[in-house]
Amino acid sequence: MNNHNFLEFYKICGLLKTTKRTGWVNNGIHLPESISDHMYRMSMFAMSLGDNTLGTDGKPIDRMKCMKMALVHDLGESLVGDFTPHDKITKEEKFNLEQNAMLKIKSTLNNDAGEEIYKLWLEYEEATTCEALLVKDFDKFEMILQALEYEKSQGKDLQSFFDSTRNRFKHPIFQDLAIKVEQERPKNNK
Repeated sequence: MNNHNFLEFYKICGLLKTTKRTGWVNNGIHLPESISDHMYRMSMFAMSLGDNTLGTDGKPIDRMKCMKMALVHDLGESLVGDFTPHDKITKEEKFNLEQNAMLKIKSTLNNDAGEEIYKLWLEYEEATTCEALLVKDFDKFEMILQALEYEKSQGKDLQSFFDSTRNRFKHPIFQDLAIKVEQERPKNNK
């Protein structure tokens, strides 16, 4: 592997810093977060959990795997953009676009790290493990926490973001935290 492959991969990662999250853009948020902002905080969620945190199956979760998965779960969006449920694209089309992007990223690295990144992304997408389910909770929770912050700082009503996640959290930690976030919402947005 030559250094050119690393450079190309790092450029792809850099696109996440400048790609704003579509849901916030569509809702008129001033200075909306980027995809990398979102992924960073999700990774911190994983890092903050103790080694004794249990998955929904009662077994200890692999925090390192969760951190890595959080870092790569939206990596394909660097090449295809950020789609929302309101976009005119099916889940299958979205998956295919992102999978092709991830295969391109994997081939750009062309090493064991590229293979690991692809496998972590696929595990997240298929939601077949407790770690993937937990990272899916990170994804939803980070979104409503960000919505709360925008409601407070910009006076926006972002009810649709809360509605889209209600009763969809799998892990007890994030079920509880989602309730706490709802309770902190400005009174006129409840």
